[in-house]
Amino acid sequence: MYAVPDQSGRRIVVTGANSGTGKEAAKRLAGAGASVVLAVRTLAKGEAAAREIAEAVPGADLTVRRLDLADLASVREFADGIHADGRLDTLVNNAGVMIPPQRTLTADGFELQFGTNFLGPFALTVHLLPLLLEGPAPRVATMSSAAAGIGRLHVRDLNWAARYRPALAYAQSKLADTLLGLRLAELSRENGWGLLSTIAHPGYTRTNLQTAGRNLGRTVDLPPVRHTVIPSQEPWQGAEPLLFAAADPAAEQGGFYGPSRLGLVGPSKQVAIPRSARGQDLPRVAWAIGESLTGVRVGPGATVPV
Repeated sequence: MYAVPDQSGRRIVVTGANSGTGKEAAKRLAGAGASVVLAVRTLAKGEAAAREIAEAVPGADLTVRRLDLADLASVREFADGIHADGRLDTLVNNAGVMIPPQRTLTADGFELQFGTNFLGPFALTVHLLPLLLEGPAPRVATMSSAAAGIGRLHVRDLNWAARYRPALAYAQSKLADTLLGLRLAELSRENGWGLLSTIAHPGYTRTNLQTAGRNLGRTVDLPPVRHTVIPSQEPWQGAEPLLFAAADPAAEQGGFYGPSRLGLVGPSKQVAIPRSARGQDLPRVAWAIGESLTGVRVGPGATVPV
């Protein structure tokens, strides 16, 4: 099992921390000494996760805050609360939704996967940038997916209004997450921010992500995915690329981390950026889309003047 380096004195936000890789990451970061904010959509589930983590990590410094990434007003409210606390060292963009069978919209009218997986994390990252940059070694780790490799930005129909295809909409959102991480790394280098932006993917990890999304809108829930022909792993190992990206001193600017065996399971390692994300201008395009659709911008005179 990957040993998370000492995180004493660091305050870390983990989105989607009530289950799966997010809960595992929160637990192990707390175990390494971090003060961890569990950012969750449902407070009761977050409180239950905090109690479970506290049992496993006596003395864990945990806070539960509500965050709905499918609602930009909630994102702003959450960010304002973190700013009011006055300190943040690391943001872990982990939360997401996967392959709902019917096209569903966010509170702001965006396709659910694009809004929750990319636009919400984009707005959150930009809102929190000024606070992050006040710290000595700020870091943002963003969870992508192997599915990003088949994704592309459907710039003429980002919200899949014409023909909704769940898996391809998911792939688009995770490609956009990859591009978010790459552009943030570029901006940090260009502006001398000293912020480390990293990206991870969990391979095939068995969590409720596969079940929750595909049950949206159904009257009878499909059962959890427990056994597959494809190699799969438990959250304790699926979280390790994200933990490396979020906490390891060896993580590189713009580095992409994932499982070492078939890209699906096993210990984490640095992996190649997906071909779908290698276009020279793609990170800038994705960032511009995020700014345009969320109204949250970086720069002099912008929403976030870092």
